[in-house]
Amino acid sequence: PTVTSPCKILKCNSEFWVATSGSHHLGAEEAPEFCTALRAYAHCTRRTARTCRGDLAYHSAVHGIDDLMMQHNCSKDGPTSQPRLRTLPPGDSQERSDSPEICHYEKSFHKHSAAPNYTHCGLFGDPHLRTFTDTFQTCKVQGAWPLIDNNYLNVQVTNTPVLPGSTATATSKLTIIFKSFQECVDQKVYQAEMDELPAAFADGSKNGGDKHGANSLKITEKVSGQHIEIQAKYIGTTIVVRQVGRYLTFAVRMPEEVVNAVEDRDSQGLYLCLRGCPLNQQIDFQTVRSAQATEGRARRKGPSLPAPPEAFTYETATAKCREKLPVEDLYFQSCVFDLLTTGDVNFMLAAYYAFEDVKMLHSNKDKLHLYERTQDLAPGNVAPSGPHPALWLALLCLSQCWLCL
Repeated sequence: PTVTSPCKILKCNSEFWVATSGSHHLGAEEAPEFCTALRAYAHCTRRTARTCRGDLAYHSAVHGIDDLMMQHNCSKDGPTSQPRLRTLPPGDSQERSDSPEICHYEKSFHKHSAAPNYTHCGLFGDPHLRTFTDTFQTCKVQGAWPLIDNNYLNVQVTNTPVLPGSTATATSKLTIIFKSFQECVDQKVYQAEMDELPAAFADGSKNGGDKHGANSLKITEKVSGQHIEIQAKYIGTTIVVRQVGRYLTFAVRMPEEVVNAVEDRDSQGLYLCLRGCPLNQQIDFQTVRSAQATEGRARRKGPSLPAPPEAFTYETATAKCREKLPVEDLYFQSCVFDLLTTGDVNFMLAAYYAFEDVKMLHSNKDKLHLYERTQDLAPGNVAPSGPHPALWLALLCLSQCWLCL
């Protein structure tokens, strides 16, 4: 069944944007009209407060309203009727191309220093996480989790169970908040959900708003409803969001300087892209594989456990994944793992596109494939925790040949 959110913050955001588009061009005598729109915005957020309690975009909107109230000396008491509808005036920032230098990361931040070192983080499938330090994990992380949180942007993902009663989860919702930055961009919120991959920010715009460097933040739709790309040049960042099957994938390329730009270093460990999943949220492959074997025996004895839509054996899952992922690295093993746990062939495509994004976004072409196991590596990797994955696969093949003999 399609998951729909009762939180209506996006509706509040859109109503406010429609009501105030172009209001920054108003004279001081029309400021009360902007305050009226702000009060209506605040009233809308209060109506949806209960259902939006855990929504990152909601909390961002609430703080943004308070800031705007103070900036424009607006009273919280007063009329809340919607102002008249406005249209964007000619020459608005939606068409500007002459962004100031401060809005181009490589030109401004590194004018007198070496080129920045870029890092990559990706989340796909069951979900499988590749951190900024190239650690590869498979995690449970059901519910809402912070993926990135620094001085420039926040990314939050929500993961839901793939099958009833299964520990397998996948990303069903993604919220990205770009914080207001100097003369470059206004605060912008992007939100995607299952079967809804917008090609615009929550307010309907496709760039950074009304500031002079607005075009240093832009959304481009690559494939309608399936693939969008967000370029944030003012922080040297590229984000790719895809919908594959019913679920979302996320990939980002970001300079180390931006990754580490955080005020509260004590809480950095909470951000999945930076520190990985907590140990109690990582999946132990040995345990999962044992559970799969037990479940298989239970199915043979009776129909007590629900079977996935399409039953894959290890052999058929391996063959299917090899169609798109010929190199038997951790992306290949993740593909096999996902087909065995979900039976959904779209997870093969999720692994394939995740690796395609790595090829596009990772700055070190020698580190595209991951084979090594690390101490906190967990299975979406389809290999036991001891031997090298290739060795394990060789041993498995030998055991199969021995059985044949």
